[in-house]
Amino acid sequence: MTPATRLTFRDDAYLRDAPARVTGHTPEGGILLDATIFYPTGGGQPGDSGRLVWPGGELAIATAVKADHGQVALVAAEPLPLPPVGAEVTQILDWERRHRHMRVHTALHLLSVVIPLPVTGGQIGAERGRLDFDMPEPPTDIEGLTTALNALIDRDLPVTDDWISDAELAANPGLVKTMSVKPPSGQGRVRLVRIGQGAAQIDLQPCGGTHVARTGEIGRVEITKIEKKGRQNRRVILTLVD
Repeated sequence: MTPATRLTFRDDAYLRDAPARVTGHTPEGGILLDATIFYPTGGGQPGDSGRLVWPGGELAIATAVKADHGQVALVAAEPLPLPPVGAEVTQILDWERRHRHMRVHTALHLLSVVIPLPVTGGQIGAERGRLDFDMPEPPTDIEGLTTALNALIDRDLPVTDDWISDAELAANPGLVKTMSVKPPSGQGRVRLVRIGQGAAQIDLQPCGGTHVARTGEIGRVEITKIEKKGRQNRRVILTLVD
C-alpha cells in the first residue's frame, strides 16, 4: 500500500514550490506524491492548481483531491503523459490563486466572529467567499458588519495553529462552529486554528485549510450580499476589495 501523503502545506502554507517523489497513480489518472504543497479540495476550500516539472516533462495541474488511505491525488489539466512512479518532480503552485484562497478563508473565520451564530455551510473562492448561518432574521446593518470585519483585519492579529486530541475536542464541543461539516476525527488529533493570542484571542476553531499568517494580510473586504436560504438560513457573502 502506498503510504499517506505528507501534507507539506500544513507545515508551511507559504511554500510556492517544493520537491517530491511520485509514489503512484490512481485508476482515474491522479498523481500521488510522497509529500505535497497542493491543498486538496475539502472543507469548502478548492484544491490548488499549478504545475509539475520533472526531467523531460512538465504537466499543468488543474486541482488536487483526497484519495484513499490518506493520500492526495493531483489531477492533470490535460490528458498528457504522467510523470513515472519514482520520478523526482518539482511542484509549483499557482500562488496568486492559493494566496487569495488563504485571504478569503481567514476572512471567513473573522466573519464567524462578527456574526456569532452557528454556521451551516461555507464556500471559499479566489474573489469571494460565503458562510451560511442559522439566522432566522437577516441583519439590517450590512455596512456596520463590514466595518466590524475590517476593524478585526486592521488589528493585524497573528493566525496560528495547534493540535488537540479527539478526546479533547469531544470534551469541548463549543469549539465546533460548523453544523454541517464536522472536523475529522478518529485519527487521534484535530488541528485548531487560532486568531489572536492570550487576552487578544478572538477565535479558535477546528480547521484543516490554509490561512494567512496575520489578519492584516487579508486586505479590505466588503460584505456584498445577504441571501435567504431556507426558513432559518441566511447566506452572507464577502468579497476581497483589493
